[in-house]
Amino acid sequence: MEDTRYSSCFGPNGDTTYLQWLFSAWGWTLSAAVLALVIALLTGSLVGILRTTPSKLLVGLGNAWTELFRNVPLLVQIFLWYHVIPTLFKPMRDLPSFVLVVFALGFFTSARVAEQVKAGIEALPRGQRYAGLAMGFTLPQTGGTNVFTTPLSGFTLNTTDTTAPPQTPEQQLTQFAQANAFMS
Repeated sequence: MEDTRYSSCFGPNGDTTYLQWLFSAWGWTLSAAVLALVIALLTGSLVGILRTTPSKLLVGLGNAWTELFRNVPLLVQIFLWYHVIPTLFKPMRDLPSFVLVVFALGFFTSARVAEQVKAGIEALPRGQRYAGLAMGFTLPQTGGTNVFTTPLSGFTLNTTDTTAPPQTPEQQLTQFAQANAFMS
């Protein structure tokens, strides 16, 4: 009986406990969410601004980016980032799976951020924009950023929510095999 170990939140003898696993999972989730959000905000803001420029080429590039990453489901994008992109680009083979998931989540969310930025810029009345520019304000100072900052707060929660499920396909297959072995 002395050698029996019981799983608990606070394990004796330095064993890994459920509480430590929970904190580790929270750490991975929050770090993936924060990094993906940084990528999404930077990339999405740039793409959203490109979509409002007078250049048809830049608008086309911004639209293509948004349509590509907005219309492909997240799980498909994660699969592509794990398997297809590293085979096409040899330097990406050495990247850890965590980095690949962050890119997938960041670029997926950047399409939504780009839509919000574009909508915010286009929601600014022309008269307000021209009056601000005539008074010497820069374009961001004329008030266009106020329109899209509030909807972007929802993307913070959404990005954090979507960081929980991504696992490597190997982990999923291992869990599936273990579940089937347990059931039989």
